[in-house]
Amino acid sequence: MQSSILLEKSLKFASRIIKLNQYLIKQKHETIISKQIIRSGTSIGANANEAAYGNSKADFIAKMQIALKETAETEYWLRLLVMSEYITEVEGNSLINDCLEIKRILVATLNTAKQNNN
Repeated sequence: MQSSILLEKSLKFASRIIKLNQYLIKQKHETIISKQIIRSGTSIGANANEAAYGNSKADFIAKMQIALKETAETEYWLRLLVMSEYITEVEGNSLINDCLEIKRILVATLNTAKQNNN
């Protein structure tokens, strides 16, 4: 159940990140951070989806940990975009809150997987 929620939320988040990337390039003419955030922001769901089809519990945990690292990187880029005034605080906080929600789900999923792995 939690995994399907994670996959759904991370897919919607990736869609928002793609739209943010388009905005940054077209409206702000920013390409450096936009390339970084599209990689990390879309990688969260890709790794979570790949984990769902892992061939072992260890593989599942490894992919989920990568997804968790990607949320941390994405959060960093979002905070930097707000601080640099490329996006408004309201826009940034909305994306950051979604990112943090995904992070909480990943942490809970990893904790459960690690407990069940012992």
